[in-house]
Amino acid sequence: MTTIDSPSWDNLKWRRRLETFGKNDAAVLSSGPGGEVDAICVPGELTDKGRASTFQLGQRLRHLYVDQLGYMPKIISDTNMIYLRATPMPRALESLQQTFLGMYPPSARTASFAPPTIITRTRQEETLYPNEECRRFLQLTKAYGQRAADRWNGTEEMKYLSSLLSKWMPDGRVAVDSHPRLTGILDTVNSTLAHGPQTRLPPKFYDAKGLEIMDKIGCEEWFSGYQENQEYRKVGIGPLVGDIVGRMLGAMESNGGSKNLGADNEGFQERDKVRFALSGCHDTTLAGLLSSYGAFDNKWPPYTSHIVIELFREAELNPVKTTNSSEKLNSFESKSLLSPFFQKYNPPSTAPEPLTNKPLASMTPVERQKLSGHYVRMRYNDQPVVIPGCKPPGKHLDGDETFCTLEAFKSVSDKFTPWNWAEACIKSEKSPFPKETERAGYE
Repeated sequence: MTTIDSPSWDNLKWRRRLETFGKNDAAVLSSGPGGEVDAICVPGELTDKGRASTFQLGQRLRHLYVDQLGYMPKIISDTNMIYLRATPMPRALESLQQTFLGMYPPSARTASFAPPTIITRTRQEETLYPNEECRRFLQLTKAYGQRAADRWNGTEEMKYLSSLLSKWMPDGRVAVDSHPRLTGILDTVNSTLAHGPQTRLPPKFYDAKGLEIMDKIGCEEWFSGYQENQEYRKVGIGPLVGDIVGRMLGAMESNGGSKNLGADNEGFQERDKVRFALSGCHDTTLAGLLSSYGAFDNKWPPYTSHIVIELFREAELNPVKTTNSSEKLNSFESKSLLSPFFQKYNPPSTAPEPLTNKPLASMTPVERQKLSGHYVRMRYNDQPVVIPGCKPPGKHLDGDETFCTLEAFKSVSDKFTPWNWAEACIKSEKSPFPKETERAGYE
């Protein structure tokens, strides 16, 4: 807008109220259980409780990475060292904002702190959630959805759910592919469980056995493809994995002396300074990622779930000599022999060929050697997970299978990283199901 007082455009400060149909289709304001007319959410938006829980997540991240580890600074003057990104969904963007606010509240920012930059993508190119704009992925999800319907609709479990819920269904039918779908019912129930008695449905929706059945079937419908099918992983979550691993390798090279991140990163030179990446995504992102690494517990992720993927480097210190592997690991941690990898930047003498978008199989022995001494750990809701491909000797830190060698982690990741996602997304007449199960999480 422009005004006489301000010669340039600006943003209008405003508040939203929702309008709906009332008696005889009269226009009335939507209201909450206490008659509230402000801050009413539409489906899919973040509620105040969601804002509070993601803010608390940011506080926990600050406690760990700022207060305990000293990895991130206590006060920041800009966000050059933090990569912020969110999907186009408003709740994902708000979750990111609240998490960042919890990690770096106003008191932890300088007076000159500029508004942070948040990266977004168009829906067609979004990779922070399994994207059905990818036509091949859409084919696969429909096939696995139909398989779940064929497998479960006539079972005793579905009959049990029908006995509980059919009276509230529009057509009296409860099924994987009913309207609403079974996962839609589960999503609504979980939302009300998170928000207290004023939002509750009839008691039968909270039957413990019924919830267990819905969760089991929903997870199979949505996430079994990642666990069984390499192509499903590749088009569903592979592009995001490629971004994550590429950023790790780029940061590793930066720390080792190379500032060159390759042609794909031209115009984004600040990326090599990133110490911390924070992305606002979705439950299907987290479950798809865990499933693709063979680390999913087959339970639908609860609200404010998060995954942390950490990159470590062996510090240039002599190992502490101990009598057994358990003592060795304890000394390793307490003496900080394994530290957050981003450390002092050393100016390069020569710029080696960038590794950010290079498959492990294409690396030379010299390039693979650069990965040595680096480890990756994945934590889900603050609990470390074990990737099956990292269990063999030499694939993890001695004494702790949750610390995967960077080489093994990249090898597992490369199996489902598409080097040309647009091409992989083309519709295909190929069967959506592999002849044999293609296990997730292995090299």
